[in-house]
Amino acid sequence: MGQEKLTVGLIYGGKSGEHEVSLQTAFAVSKAFDYDKYEIIPFYITKQGTWKVGQTMTAPFRALDQLELDNGSDDTGAAVQMLFQGVSSGERAIDIAFPLLHGTNGEDGTIQGLFEMANLPYVGAGVMASAAGMDKVIMKKLFAEAGLEQCKYCYFTASEWESRQEVLVHGIEEKLGYPCFVKPANLGSSVGISKAKTRDELVQAITFALRYDVKVIVEEFVDAREVEVGILGNDEPLASVPGEIVSSSEYYDYSAKYSDGKSQMIIPAQIDTELADRIRELGVQAFKAIAGNGLCRADFFVKKSDNTIWINEVNTMPGFTPYSMYPLLWRETGVSYEALLDRLIGLGLERFEAKQNLNFENGI
Repeated sequence: MGQEKLTVGLIYGGKSGEHEVSLQTAFAVSKAFDYDKYEIIPFYITKQGTWKVGQTMTAPFRALDQLELDNGSDDTGAAVQMLFQGVSSGERAIDIAFPLLHGTNGEDGTIQGLFEMANLPYVGAGVMASAAGMDKVIMKKLFAEAGLEQCKYCYFTASEWESRQEVLVHGIEEKLGYPCFVKPANLGSSVGISKAKTRDELVQAITFALRYDVKVIVEEFVDAREVEVGILGNDEPLASVPGEIVSSSEYYDYSAKYSDGKSQMIIPAQIDTELADRIRELGVQAFKAIAGNGLCRADFFVKKSDNTIWINEVNTMPGFTPYSMYPLLWRETGVSYEALLDRLIGLGLERFEAKQNLNFENGI
């Protein structure tokens, strides 16, 4: 008799601005699974935040529009009940959750908290790493604590901006100068980012960023190459070969990332072995600094003047279609897309098992 199949809950869509990217990812993942080993239960989260559950799949989606599960149950309560099934009985409806959600409510620790409450194994970073990886300010503080070099920055909240605008502008000009980059602190995929070259542009950029978040971060401009590595693992993470982004615009913004198709990914990055090894080492350090699990992509600046390596950010749920940087980095390192899915599921189950042995009772 063959080995029993693992049931994977594929969770995609979501209320974030990256809804469509998530659908593309789920479509690609459904096509890459080995259906002799896995069966899939699709969970689609609409842009309004409603959950739908589809029938168990033993074959991939045939077309992108199937992912919206028009025949599925349009019932958030039933979907969440399915996730929580087995909390008391141990008879789970799904063996592991695989969230393919980018940005808000998917990559920020919120859905990871739901899985933890449901005592359900899941793929990827935990609550704390997800939340820290989403908040650029918290992330930078953890990097500083870990001794990773990074660019200078300032940050403030919307209410501070309202009451102390002149003081904040003066502080930014003094500490960072122009040009500088203005970003919402908690948004993925380069949304809401502007480059400011003058005081007027700075004020405009901050007003723009505050449409997307209540906290803003302003960073100094670095004349640098953008080099990224993929990290894979739990307690003993490994780093992929580095890849380089050569952007079509002044910086790697949302349209350069997803729309205009002119940004190039050069894998492996054309850098010397010593520099590549150091970036891989620093990628693992960054992963550990945020207490990562499963996967992350670590993005670095390599300064053009002296090859100094500065951490830019980590992404705990990087783009995951077969054409995204993270899977391509691993393919070049010798891990296929299919093998990557297997490994990530294995890592999620491994972390869950390790936590089952912890004692939550008082006393000894």
